[in-house]
Amino acid sequence: MDKVEVAVKGPAGLRTFSGIVMPRHGASGEDILILKLKSGYNVGISVTRIEEARLLEKAAGRPRALAEVAHRPGLPLVHILSTGGTIASYVDYNTGAVHPALDAAQLAAQVPEVLDICSVKAVILMGKLSEDMLPADWAVIARAVKAAFDEGASGVIVPHGTDTMGYTAAALSFMLRGLPGPVVLVGSQRSSDRPSSDASSNLVAAARTAVCKGLFGVYVVMHAGTSDGCVLIHRGVRVRKMHASRRDAFQSINEAPVGKVQDAMVVLYKTADKPGGPLEVKDGLDPSAILVQAQPGLTSEFLLSLKGQYRGVVLSGSGLGHAGTHLHPALKELISSGVLVFMTSQCLSGRVNMNVYSTGRQLQDIGVLPLGDCLPETALVKLMWALGQTKDPVKVKELMLTDIAGETSGASASDVYAVPPLPGGD
Repeated sequence: MDKVEVAVKGPAGLRTFSGIVMPRHGASGEDILILKLKSGYNVGISVTRIEEARLLEKAAGRPRALAEVAHRPGLPLVHILSTGGTIASYVDYNTGAVHPALDAAQLAAQVPEVLDICSVKAVILMGKLSEDMLPADWAVIARAVKAAFDEGASGVIVPHGTDTMGYTAAALSFMLRGLPGPVVLVGSQRSSDRPSSDASSNLVAAARTAVCKGLFGVYVVMHAGTSDGCVLIHRGVRVRKMHASRRDAFQSINEAPVGKVQDAMVVLYKTADKPGGPLEVKDGLDPSAILVQAQPGLTSEFLLSLKGQYRGVVLSGSGLGHAGTHLHPALKELISSGVLVFMTSQCLSGRVNMNVYSTGRQLQDIGVLPLGDCLPETALVKLMWALGQTKDPVKVKELMLTDIAGETSGASASDVYAVPPLPGGD
C-alpha cells in the first residue's frame, strides 16, 4: 500500500492530504480514492477533484494475503477470527448500504499498524451482521479460539458486529475455561471505509490487548470517548452497548473496566482473570431459554404459553427484582411444570434484592431465583449454556447461582462503580 500526497480542489482552494492508499473492493466507488490518514481516519476523495498527486513512499512489499503471513520472529502470534459486522464491512457506493466483507485478511490489511504489534493469521469464520448471529455461531467461534491457542497463538481477536457483541462475549466467557491468553472482541460503530470510522483505532487497541501479558479471559475493546486517544477494555460478561451510534457506546456495568489502551500502552486497573489450564471448550448450548421483561401489560396467558417451548426463563424485573402480583399464579404454574425461572433487574446498575419488599419475597416463595447483579442478557446466555451442560434442573440451578466468569459479585445494591478518570474529559 503506497503512501501518497494529493492536492484537492475545493470551495476554499487547494487542500493537501497525505496518507496510505487503501485497497479497493467490489463495491468501491469507481471515482473515489480512499486514503488512510496519519490520525487513523480514512478520507474518501473524488478523483475528479484531484489537481496534483505525488508518491511519497512505495509499499515495501508487505504481503496482502495476510492469511498466509508467516510468524515474524520476535512478535507474538495473534489469530484474527472474523465474523463480520460493521468493523469488517464496507459501503456499497452504488446504493449507500453497508455490507459485511468476506475477507478477514482484507480487514487486517486496512490497518497496517497491527503488523507492527504482532504476527497475524487471519481466519474467516463467517460474514454476518450481528443481528444475524445465532447461539450455534457462538460454539463455532469458541472452537476456533481453541484451535488458535492450540496452534500457538498468544491471543485471539474476534471482529464482531456491535449490536449483539455482548451476547457473544458472554457466551465465550462461559464456554472457554482455562484460557492461556486474552480473547478480544472488537467492533466499530462506523465501517472501516467511512471517514469517521473507529475501526482502525479499535483494532489496533485490540491487537495490543491480545498480546498483553496478565489477561486470561474474554474482553470487549471499544472507544472510551467520542474522540480518539483512549480505548477501554471491558470484561465480556459485564459489558453492554448503551448507545445506538456513539463511538463510546460500550460501558462496563456494575464494575469498572478491566483497563485501557492509550498512547500505545495497555494499562490494567486490575487482573480480571487468572490463568488456568488446560484450555477446555464447554460449548454445549440449549437455546430453549427466553428473556422476558416484567412490564405493565405483561399477561399471565403469555407466561403460560412458554410451557412446552422453553426450559428456562430469565425475568428482567423492575427495581430490586419484581413482577406484578397478578403474574404470580402463572409463574407458580410455570415453575410447577418444570420451567426454571430466574430474576435480574432491568435497572442494569445495582443488584436484585428480593428480600426487601413483600413482592420479592412472594416470588422467592413461588420458586423464582435471584441472580444478584448479573446483566439480563448475560443471564440469558448463561442459562442457555447451563441448560446445555446438564439435564438435571438441580444442577442447572447450581450453575446459575455460581459465579462462573465474573458475571456476579457480592457487592451491595448501593455500591457505585466509577470508571477511572480518562484524559481530556472523555
